[in-house]
Amino acid sequence: MRVLIAFIGMVLSVVACADEAPKYQEGKQYHALAEPIRTDNPDKIEVREMFAYTCGHCFRFDPLLHGWAEQQADDIYLVRTPMVWAGAMEPYARAYYTANTLKVLDESHMDLFNAIHLKRTRFGSVEDFAEFFAQYDIDSDTFIKTFESFGVNSLLRQGDAKARAAEISGTPELVIDGRYRISASDTGGHKQMLEVADYLIEQLRAE
Repeated sequence: MRVLIAFIGMVLSVVACADEAPKYQEGKQYHALAEPIRTDNPDKIEVREMFAYTCGHCFRFDPLLHGWAEQQADDIYLVRTPMVWAGAMEPYARAYYTANTLKVLDESHMDLFNAIHLKRTRFGSVEDFAEFFAQYDIDSDTFIKTFESFGVNSLLRQGDAKARAAEISGTPELVIDGRYRISASDTGGHKQMLEVADYLIEQLRAE
């Protein structure tokens, strides 16, 4: 009888431990950064998307991320960083920072994705980008000047530094509050990335 009671106690202990196990585990569904990255808004929980306009996965993920962001509380701060894996990607990153500087990013962000992936528009020069952004009442000279400005150069360097610090290996990926990195390859898909983000955000709020 005592053996049976001991066995039952052991089983209940294992079950209790299983119930207490976290839903997601560091090193599996997300990764803690070796060194935290400084966030843009220290008063809020930052969710940073690492993306590329030329990335088809990012094109499909963006509507999910947009819908998710609209449902978040005021303590969440969403920001994006365009990746530059190669020289050919730099103009697209410059276009993102230029649009943000000229205050037309909200209107142009998904439009640029659609132009690239649905309309198959080719952007071979800064003039091509300037022609695209003319629809937002940005004259060509202003766009080109901003595109090639010191400010945009600085933003490119800052974005590259954050990507290196976060050890980004693909797109899209999320960096939560400068502390955790989430990728679709670890979570199993884009929707799951946002579920893990929700989990980490709740952990951060609890802190």
